[in-house]
Amino acid sequence: MRMAENHIVRRARLRGRKAIVGAALLGLLVFAPSALAEHHPTGAFAPFKYCPLSNSATEFCTVANTISGEFTVGKKTVEVTNPIKLQGGLHENSSGELEFIAAEGAETLSKTEETVPGGLLGIEAPKSWPKLLREIFNEIVVNNGATGVTETTELAKPASAIKLNTNNLIFEEGIALQLPVKVKLNNAFLDTLGGNCYVGGGSKPIILNLTTGTTSPPEPNKPITGKSGHGEFSEEGNLVKLTGTSLVDNAFPVEEGASGCGPLPILFSSLVDLLVNEMLGAPSPAGHNTAILNGNLEESAAPAVIASE
Repeated sequence: MRMAENHIVRRARLRGRKAIVGAALLGLLVFAPSALAEHHPTGAFAPFKYCPLSNSATEFCTVANTISGEFTVGKKTVEVTNPIKLQGGLHENSSGELEFIAAEGAETLSKTEETVPGGLLGIEAPKSWPKLLREIFNEIVVNNGATGVTETTELAKPASAIKLNTNNLIFEEGIALQLPVKVKLNNAFLDTLGGNCYVGGGSKPIILNLTTGTTSPPEPNKPITGKSGHGEFSEEGNLVKLTGTSLVDNAFPVEEGASGCGPLPILFSSLVDLLVNEMLGAPSPAGHNTAILNGNLEESAAPAVIASE
């Protein structure tokens, strides 16, 4: 609670400059690199190299890393084992709402692939096998074999569609971060899935309502609880770090199954879509899906980042 009090005091003191110290989170936006001028912040502000400082609306810079967690769609759970980076800027509009601004000169959300256990056919080594043998089988035969599949979570709408509420994040109640996402699936060995295989990539994206509080999912899911983590201020109050943050949601539906998953011809593509949906259990109603994003973030006032160059 000490961190929350510091946050509120700082916000009140700097309201005239529309300053907010809080958190953009761990999840999941994507834009192509920009051709705008490069920036070279130094010292403690070096992580904000790709903050959209050329955009006059940018008031704060954010860099967040998801370092662990999981994403479940229907009957398939994918663990986050490769860190995912989110970076960009924040602007507080006249209504006091935070608007997210895409990164400048780099991807807003890193295109990080995570391994789908069991691949296309859902085959995994039996749990009765010795651990080393299971790991060898899953890695060589399944994950890197003909049926191995990876997934990449991408933003399904522009960065401006993200909704962020730092008070909810800090006080562990309500929706802290709303993200419209889609999941890209890829099979590199035979390109079985083509290059445009998405779940939630159509007219009904997957909407994550992430909270640091406790969820209220329909059955059969049970409530799970996130946490805001530990906050630390530095650089004369211009830099805040949150560590040990966990955002969760297990009440969202996946309304559209996989589409566009096969190479030519179109008939074969439809058959591959069916195979992928059978593997995932998609579409999947609310109460059967889960997102847990654990990590940390750094956020700074944009003028401080510029001054460090």
